[in-house]
Amino acid sequence: MATATTADSNAADHAHAEHDHHDAPFWKKYIFSCDHKMIGLQYGYTSLFFLAFGFYLMLCMRWSIAYPEQPLPWYLRLFIVERFISDGMMNGSLYNMFGAMHGTIMVFLGVVPLGFAAFGNYVTPLQIGAIDMAFPRLNMASFWCFFIGGIMMLGSFFMPSGAAQVGWTNYSPLATTAQLDYPSIFWTGQTMWLLAMVFVITSSLLGAVNFIATIINLRADGLTWMRLPFFVWAMMVTGFLLLLAFPPLEVAAIMQLMDRLAYTSFFVPTGLLVDGQPFDVAGGGSPLLFQHLFWFLGHPEVYVLLLPAIAIVAEVIPANTRKPLWGYRSMVYAVLTLGFLSFIVWAHHMYMTGMGAWVSAFFQTTTVLISVPSVILLTCLMISLWGGSIRFTMPMLWAAAFLPMFGIGGLTGLPLAFNLIDLHLHDTYYVIGHFHYVVAPGIIFGLFAGIYHWYPNFTGRLMNNFLGHLHFWPSLIAMNILFAPMMVQGVAGFHRRWYDGGLSFPLTTEKTLFEAGSFFSNLFANGEVITMRDLNILMTFGAMMLAVAQIPFIINFFGSILFGKKIKNDNPWGATTLEWATPTPPPHGNFLEEPVAYKGPYEYSVPGEDRDFSPQWEPAKKAEPKPEKEPAGV
Repeated sequence: MATATTADSNAADHAHAEHDHHDAPFWKKYIFSCDHKMIGLQYGYTSLFFLAFGFYLMLCMRWSIAYPEQPLPWYLRLFIVERFISDGMMNGSLYNMFGAMHGTIMVFLGVVPLGFAAFGNYVTPLQIGAIDMAFPRLNMASFWCFFIGGIMMLGSFFMPSGAAQVGWTNYSPLATTAQLDYPSIFWTGQTMWLLAMVFVITSSLLGAVNFIATIINLRADGLTWMRLPFFVWAMMVTGFLLLLAFPPLEVAAIMQLMDRLAYTSFFVPTGLLVDGQPFDVAGGGSPLLFQHLFWFLGHPEVYVLLLPAIAIVAEVIPANTRKPLWGYRSMVYAVLTLGFLSFIVWAHHMYMTGMGAWVSAFFQTTTVLISVPSVILLTCLMISLWGGSIRFTMPMLWAAAFLPMFGIGGLTGLPLAFNLIDLHLHDTYYVIGHFHYVVAPGIIFGLFAGIYHWYPNFTGRLMNNFLGHLHFWPSLIAMNILFAPMMVQGVAGFHRRWYDGGLSFPLTTEKTLFEAGSFFSNLFANGEVITMRDLNILMTFGAMMLAVAQIPFIINFFGSILFGKKIKNDNPWGATTLEWATPTPPPHGNFLEEPVAYKGPYEYSVPGEDRDFSPQWEPAKKAEPKPEKEPAGV
């Protein structure tokens, strides 16, 4: 149980008083706010914008792949600077630029800040009964570091060189020597990428420290470790992942920045040729060192993306099945194990570097082992559905769809754990399909579940159900149309970086999918056989369908703020965790009186209770004593 000294109690009372009598001006309340809820909303709106922009870059790339040597349609050319395209068509240089920035923006500026920073900032203090984060000003600094990094990323598109072009992994020595033919190396997209990443990583480190300190120190009375909602456990593990894994990448970014600007050679090998000429630096550096530093962050980063989504689904399912989360303790131990194992699997991304048999065997083994806690988490969530009185609300639909989509993503990743298979599938569309099944229909479905679930908490209104269905069903269908064919192409050997959609793919070995005259052949290939290249058109159709499916969400999200149905009470879902014990929306300071946790986080359908949920903040109902048996013979 969390305890406090008298001094701590007085400090908390003083903080409460400051929160209760708070009348800040507009700029301080909504822009430079220290309130965790406003900072969470700032992260949320900003990351949704970056997700939309990264999605736009993907649409341009998919058009180029499906229709090589054809102009982009007018609605995709609206946001492209004309100097980058000739006759409206994408070239290889622009495709590389969009590919590098799509990956960077989606991962570092979209999914991570939405899952960890937005939901974590808004929900975590409420769920532990705190009035704010442990370090509110540090929290504000974290957001503005992220915002500055994002603006630098966007600004790099307008530089003479354009944005970074060497992939979201930014491997040396290619990244070190890229765009050196411009008058100022500093004012190039490749250099701005590194500077922006320093700001973004600094933001994540500040946030990670804040989350860990808040969860350990500011829990409400009675909120012991095993009474914490699973969401809070996931946020703490994610905080440790960021705290321990991001510094190596920040160091790598600074070292690569020095290689570009100060002509050091941390990652530049001896004898490197650039444009046929010896590169004039000392040499002696190791390109593989950058890969190790990047992927030491890169694999924990997968779980930084994933854990918030799993945590959201773990909150949505009990509230909509009206039964406790099955295997709560198993899930807690699994997420702790997952966090530990994520640090010792990074080199399974580097089988192509020619590691020895023993090292390869180690990383193959740990990669298979890390699937065990993931399976435990997914199994517990699926068993939680068994026997429940399921309410198919909009949050529940997204949470239910998350389970099979994440399952497909995880299962397709298992073959890549083995270097013999990975040598064939590396850098093919199979890897793209696997990763995107985890991140897109997997993680983003979980994040959508969270938006629909907590929307009443921060607005006091419900999102429109009809528009929600218009958003959900086309998105579910389109995601599979977009990513499932990638598995087929990848096994056939389609490379992930062919901007022309595989025009150089040898026709003599191209696989035939359907014979002439079949329904699919008539639909997509005018009666001729359908080949691997034709799948590009199908996937692009799925991408366009997915884009259209987001229009109802945008209308719903912003329109419901003004016109959404007002909730009738502060706990519209009948949930049990502490964030629903506040007025809706929560005021500055969150709680009208100091909360106390009397029980576990998922007390649903408890025998003897008047309702099918028993909130943490309400004392447990005392069981009536059983009547004594009369003595025999009376």
